[in-house]
Amino acid sequence: MPRFYDFLPGALAEGEPFALGIISRIKGSSPQKKGAKALFFADGRIQGTLGGGCLEAEIQDRARRALATQTPSTFELVLDHDFGWDDGLICGGKVSGLILPHAQTASEIWRKLTTCGESLTWGVKKDFTISWVGDNADEGWLYQETVSPPCALWIAGSGHVAQAVAPLALQLDFDVTIFDDRKTLANTQYFPEAAHFRVDYWDKLLAEPMPKRPAFGLIVTRGHQHDALVLKNWVHRPFAFLGMIGSSRKKRLIFSEFVEQGIATEDQLARVACPVGVDIEAQSIPEIAVSILAQYIQQRAALGLAAGK
Repeated sequence: MPRFYDFLPGALAEGEPFALGIISRIKGSSPQKKGAKALFFADGRIQGTLGGGCLEAEIQDRARRALATQTPSTFELVLDHDFGWDDGLICGGKVSGLILPHAQTASEIWRKLTTCGESLTWGVKKDFTISWVGDNADEGWLYQETVSPPCALWIAGSGHVAQAVAPLALQLDFDVTIFDDRKTLANTQYFPEAAHFRVDYWDKLLAEPMPKRPAFGLIVTRGHQHDALVLKNWVHRPFAFLGMIGSSRKKRLIFSEFVEQGIATEDQLARVACPVGVDIEAQSIPEIAVSILAQYIQQRAALGLAAGK
């Protein structure tokens, strides 16, 4: 699933006029969060979403008029019984936002956000111009947003679990790298082309420098010995979150051995999620992948590392 900003290069290349709709504030319940965005084209196409249903239809109609007049505007909609009855959208909240029919003029900002390797903040000023937010962040702005590159997800192992986790993780805005010593599995025959691969002897793989952005680790190699080998190194790495597949018994045996041999402290091992994943009584490989990614999404949110918008 592409991030919203991935839509923009194609939209700009088409040369067709579009309006950018942004939810800038919500109060109470709503079908989308602050920062939700969509592109509205004159031919009726929509890329991205502001929540669907009657809410999105109303904003689309306003965007069509904004495109015709080239007049930016704000909106404030109350999602009450009267507004959303036909579509069942009676959340009861209030949604405020912006409609920007001249968003193409900020093409350089959109292109940089699409390929950014660092956190960048942009915003919409009171006169509806789109600009980078610098030292003048406290001045009058209608909207501000910081865009960060996706969190890295390092997966040790390229077996069935890794093969199920990787494509789902990519859809959920993780930048996935597979580590393994088996070229026959760690390749695009079993993984999406968007994944990265590190294939070598494990001693070389474990010397890989950490990325500069927040990174999550997942240990799902082909056996306990390889899991322990990776854990010996990764438990000392500054991962935002680290998980390892296995049973409670496996955890007890490996962790106690690490403590006895001075490989890691109890505090360091306490930060490792094992068994990894949310307990949803998962049985099949796809179910296990879902349980793992549910936990990683939860941890990413708890750390304030929101997915790309």
